[in-house]
Amino acid sequence: MRKVVFYGAVSLDGYLAAKNDSLEWLFATDLAGTSTYEAFEKQVTTMVMGRVTYEEVLKLMADQPLYPGKEKVVFSHRAREKMEEVTFVADDPVAVVRELQQQEDPGWIWIVGGGGLLTELIAGDLIDEYWIQIAPVLLGAGKPLFPAGNYRRRLEYVETIQMGELVELHYRKPKES
Repeated sequence: MRKVVFYGAVSLDGYLAAKNDSLEWLFATDLAGTSTYEAFEKQVTTMVMGRVTYEEVLKLMADQPLYPGKEKVVFSHRAREKMEEVTFVADDPVAVVRELQQQEDPGWIWIVGGGGLLTELIAGDLIDEYWIQIAPVLLGAGKPLFPAGNYRRRLEYVETIQMGELVELHYRKPKES
């Protein structure tokens, strides 16, 4: 079964983005030339995200292709035209991700962004591993990584890595006994 993972950065007070969706605070964070992203991204063959995250990532990428060669599944209630390597869905996120897990593909499924989509998948017990980078900035308000929800979980610690000003926490779902 394919692994479902979360990889993303938050402010010290737990926000993925400022109120206006700005990530300026993240880009201003000095990584001192260290990153786990490249090795992580090589494991991913499918990306799952909500429409707002998709649109913000497209803005950040400007004229560059969005992760060519990787399947993109975008949750949206708005009708969308078919695009190469992008599937727009309005179905239950838990059911969609369970279906993706069953595919004959050794690559990981990356949950991009957070909020409602991530909390639904956590409540459905679908996230296998988390890589959360914490930036040394307090935003005071914005889009939280983990909004309130019914998803209480105990995770197993894997490791901590320092990347310049960022600290990355790596956790996984506990192995079943």
